[in-house]
Amino acid sequence: MIRKAVQSDMDGIGAMLSAVHDAEEAGLTATGWKRAIYPTRATAEAALARDDLFVLEEDGTVLGMGVINQSQVDVYAGAPWRYPAPDEQVMVLHTLAIHPAARGRGRATAFVRYYEDYARAHGCPYLRIDTNERNAAARRLYHKLGFGEIAVVPCTFNGLEGIPLMLLEKRLEA
Repeated sequence: MIRKAVQSDMDGIGAMLSAVHDAEEAGLTATGWKRAIYPTRATAEAALARDDLFVLEEDGTVLGMGVINQSQVDVYAGAPWRYPAPDEQVMVLHTLAIHPAARGRGRATAFVRYYEDYARAHGCPYLRIDTNERNAAARRLYHKLGFGEIAVVPCTFNGLEGIPLMLLEKRLEA
């Protein structure tokens, strides 16, 4: 089940993010994320306060999270988007994270499909996502789901300079 997060999800989100960082540090994934920098429980708390944090939960356990909103990060402004859509028609997925033990079972795909349905329901036919250029698994998933890679832009991300951010987009069919 994918739903809006509530305060009682925060411990589960914290545990899931810790497992994601453990996998990154062990070399099992390549998200480019850094423990204590991004994403953190504080990242999730801020999204919860904005009411744009969503969780993927199974049997009472948080196995994934993502932030869905219309906030485009600053580097989006100069990107060569294929679809130069007005801001009010763009929905963005940020910080999609799936517990490493739950990967490979279609959960990230389900989350992206939820995001697409959420965007449709809110009148946003244009989708944008970004990921670290080195996150090959995310790039493969987004490609499989019809997102086109637009550009790699260097940015400062939560104090980390020179992060190569891959920008992706998709136009939903009516």
